[in-house]
Amino acid sequence: MQNVATATQGLRALNPEQVDAFWADGYLKVGKILTDDEIECYRAEYDRIFAEARAGKVNFRNLAIDNTDDLDAKNKAGKQLLQIMQMCEQSILFRRLVGDDRILDVIEDLLGPNIQLFHDQGLWKPAYTGGPVHWHQDNAYWRCSPPNLVSAWLTLDDVTRENGAMQFIPGTHLQTVGHGKASTSNALLDSGDQADTSRAVVVDLPAGGITIHHCQTLHMTEPNTTPNQRRAIAIHYMVPGTRSLRTGDYLGVSFGRPLLRARI
Repeated sequence: MQNVATATQGLRALNPEQVDAFWADGYLKVGKILTDDEIECYRAEYDRIFAEARAGKVNFRNLAIDNTDDLDAKNKAGKQLLQIMQMCEQSILFRRLVGDDRILDVIEDLLGPNIQLFHDQGLWKPAYTGGPVHWHQDNAYWRCSPPNLVSAWLTLDDVTRENGAMQFIPGTHLQTVGHGKASTSNALLDSGDQADTSRAVVVDLPAGGITIHHCQTLHMTEPNTTPNQRRAIAIHYMVPGTRSLRTGDYLGVSFGRPLLRARI
């Protein structure tokens, strides 16, 4: 069963059942939060940034292939899963999005009143050639402590299973699982047969909608073989004082990791 939060302008709080559902399942479907006019503005800006990336003016990766800096290889590969890190540093519009109160109000009910940005990313699956993202837990990539980061996944297109909607396995945020390199690309991780796919839940969304998920919830998206592109933004939030297990350092406040809300 999909857990659905009703999103309204100026949403201040999830109800207790929604909060309980998130912590039981590790994800929550929020639904549409952007207006149609906002969606059109974000689409235009998203397309501009990715066009600049394709032209070599903005750094990007094609996660569907092995890591490479070769622009032609990234652009001409048969599979395309394009990633731009820190969209919020490419555009004031996306800088505003990471601190949008409609999102932060939901995050506050899950993380508490002090919210810091970990990072954000644009993830684009073009029509017909969009590559898959394999079953994984985000913190297998990030290695953060405490492992309680929360992500808002926002789509600028209507999404279904066929063009790359998010899929979750409820309750998997309660245990860390091992990961290996994906067979399709060394840029991706794969939790392999540790994912009980019989329990997977597909979360369709309208354009301008979001889902929220825990950094240890197993999730994936299928290849996009449809004529409809799938443009998405993932915004990852943490509490101040989060530490990197890779370096041992605390992830302090900076331009790239601003403190977005503080209620001391």
